[in-house]
Formats: sequence, C-alpha cells, structure tokens
Amino acid sequence: MSRSSPRLLFWSVPITLGLLLAACGNGSKPEEPVRPAIAAQPVPLESLAIETYSGDVRARYQSMLGFRIAGKIETRAVNNGERVRKGDVLATLAPEDAMLALNSAQAAVASAAADLALADAELERHRQLLEKNYVSKTLFDARVNQQKAAKARHEQAQAQMQVARNQSRYTRLIADADGVITSVNAEVGQVVSPGTPVVSLAQAGELEVEIDVPESRYAEFKPGRPLILELWSEGGKRYAGQIREVASEADAATRTYSVRVGFDQPDESVQLGMTARVFFTDANAPAAVLIPLAALHEKDGKTAAWVIDPQSRKVSLRELRVGKYREDGVSVISGLLPSDWIVTAGVHKLVSGQQVLPIDRENRAVMP
Repeated sequence: MSRSSPRLLFWSVPITLGLLLAACGNGSKPEEPVRPAIAAQPVPLESLAIETYSGDVRARYQSMLGFRIAGKIETRAVNNGERVRKGDVLATLAPEDAMLALNSAQAAVASAAADLALADAELERHRQLLEKNYVSKTLFDARVNQQKAAKARHEQAQAQMQVARNQSRYTRLIADADGVITSVNAEVGQVVSPGTPVVSLAQAGELEVEIDVPESRYAEFKPGRPLILELWSEGGKRYAGQIREVASEADAATRTYSVRVGFDQPDESVQLGMTARVFFTDANAPAAVLIPLAALHEKDGKTAAWVIDPQSRKVSLRELRVGKYREDGVSVISGLLPSDWIVTAGVHKLVSGQQVLPIDRENRAVMP
C-alpha cells in the first residue's frame, strides 16, 4: 500500500458520512409515490329508492267533452293526438232540429208580445172608463191581472227563445282550452244524447304521472312529498317532482290507490302518454348518496372519506354524516355530492395531500 492510501481513506470517510448526514438530516420527508387508487363517484339519490313505480304521463286537467243537446253528429274536425286551441270547433251536430226549435220560440215571443200589447190597450181603456165611473173597480182589477199575466207570458217566451238560441249554438262542440285530443269516442252519423263523451281533451299546462300504490304503502304517500321521476324514453335523465294528490279510496278491482305525482319543471321531452318511473325515496335523507363501506375512514372518532381533487389528483379527508347501513353500502346524508370522486379501497394507506392515479377495478382510468 502506498503512503497516499491512509490519507485518502482519512478524507473519504468524513465525506461519505457528511453526504449521508446531509441526505438524512435536511428535515424534509421524501415525497410519497403516486399510487393507483380505486375510485368511484357516489351513487345519486334515485338509486337509493325504497321502491320504484311505473305510470304514464297525463295532464293535470283532462276532460271528456260532449254536446249539451241531443242530435246526430254531422262533422268531426279532429283526430286522436291533434293539438287544438281554445275556441276551435271539434265537431258539429245536424242543425235542423235546433233551428226549428229556435223558430218556434221566436214565434211564441211574437204571439206573447201581441197578447201583451192587447192587454196593455185594454188596461188603459178600462182605466179611462174607471175615472168616469163607467166600469166597476172589480172589472178594472180583472184587466190589471190580465195585463200582468200577458207580461209574464211574454217574459217566459223571451226566456225560452234565449234557451233555443243557445241550443242552436250548442250544435258546435268547442274546445274550452288549449290542449291535445287524447281519445275520440263518437263518429260521424252517430246519434248522441246530451253529455255523451265525444272527445277527450288533455289541457295544456301542468303534467303529472299517475301511479298505483299498494295499501301497505298508502300511509307513506302524502301530498307534497318530493319524489324523483324518469322517462323510459330518456333513461338516466331525472326530474324532480312531488306528490300532488292521493286517492281517498282504493280501486275496487286492484285494491290499489291512485297517486298523482307532478313534475316541478318538465321540459319538451315530457309528452303526454309517455311511460315514466317514479322513485320512492327516503324522505328523511332527501340529499343522500350511496358509497361502498370500504370507502369509509375514521379519524379522531369521526367518519370521513378520501376525496380526490379533479385537478391535482391529490386526496383529502372530508367529514361525512352517514345515514343507513345497507347491504350494498352506506347512505351519506351530507358531505358528498354525486359529482365527487372518492377512494373506495385501501383508504388506510393514504395520507392527506398524496397524489393518486384514479382507476376502476378493471385497472382503467376513470377521471377525465
């Protein structure tokens, strides 16, 4: 060994120790590696439905329209499914009988008017004679009564003529509101009696879904309770609604109660006759979401979950208020939104601020 070897060894040992001390004694923690983490979003409210019911979309106001007089249908101007406006003519009756009745009433008015004119003249003549004592007071009183009777008959004839005039207009079936024709129940040539349904009109405006609920659930359906609605044709699109009306009596055949659920803010996608589902939710937790049990983390005696920041992909604990524990998870009443992303497995291995790689159980990236 050369003389320089001990000197080299003397200097190399302190340098090596210094580097090791510098590496371990600068006070900074090594950064946590980016770990893959199974992530998911909380399941929204409608999936927490206790039960789901099917029904169809109906107008809040729907009426069966018919003629107010009897007659033979001469024309029908609308078909099933057509939209109509208030004042449109839907159907007409043959007008001959109504016009004959009107002519007869007008003739009766003319006859009563002639009788009244004669009674007025007789009364005036007897008044003059009474003043000269040419007639008795009894005879004059008789003429007074005759004039009153003639006047009453004239007023009666005028009223009957007005009825006949109205009935002549009732030969036209008029839409009393904007809406859609939902059914046609009479055809041209058919003789109908007063009030016989000819067409059914669903008035434009408020829409609702009618469902049938069993007697065992009747007590839980109260007017004003919020529910969630979904159209079969628009799967995944939800509408807020609330119970508007609950039948007071069960159907004799099905022994179910009719419940009408109104849309809060329907859009153009909601059309009459569509099939819809109504989600009956937990009224005690209207803002609840469902998360897996494995996503829960306890810290300082409080329940929390690791929430992933969508920008930085870093996790942070968020305190939760949990509701009911279920077989498929736990409901969270407050603390999470359906749009949040949470870690659903390995939560005990995470630290606050740690960056993760969100994946699903098939090892696929899940966050946009």
